[in-house]
Amino acid sequence: MEAIKEHTGKVFPLNRSNVDTDQIIPKQFLKRVERTGFGQFVFYSWRFDDDGNAKSDFELDSDRYKDASILIAGENFGCGSSREHAPWALLDFGFKVIIAPSFADIFYNNAFKNGIILIKADETQIEEWMEQSKDGTFRPHIDLVNQTISDGEKQVSFDIPSYHKEKLLNGWDDIALTLLLDDKIKEYEEKHAAKA
Repeated sequence: MEAIKEHTGKVFPLNRSNVDTDQIIPKQFLKRVERTGFGQFVFYSWRFDDDGNAKSDFELDSDRYKDASILIAGENFGCGSSREHAPWALLDFGFKVIIAPSFADIFYNNAFKNGIILIKADETQIEEWMEQSKDGTFRPHIDLVNQTISDGEKQVSFDIPSYHKEKLLNGWDDIALTLLLDDKIKEYEEKHAAKA
């Protein structure tokens, strides 16, 4: 997992609540075992019609939001099934930060495990940032170390669990955390082998 301390990026405003994991990555695309390759299918049913043609009423693929790396959404983002493919798809598409009033619990943990910064902000602030994002030029700066978002006019603080923050800052996934205990694991195995 790539370490991340700060990020500045273009915002895509997704003014929808209760976006579930099947909307993020539809089930028909869950045929891969790798974590990559899912980005092209993110929000597929909203982006494309049944023949695979781009829809004009969902602007994620428009020039205005090209290379957006921050997603701002409504409450309860990531609800529904527990599929880890949802954060894989969002990250593979290019989203490094997601800001919403609330997140579904399983998605919340899965996204952090995969290196996405999730930020909870109040609905009034979310609405303000969505409005600023409409022309495709809004590029806030997220400082994970100091837990602030700078939007050009003001600085907003956010909370993040210290456990997730430390993992993001160091680029540690669950395997990397286990490997930090490699000496203790070897010591235990040697003692256990000696008793056998």
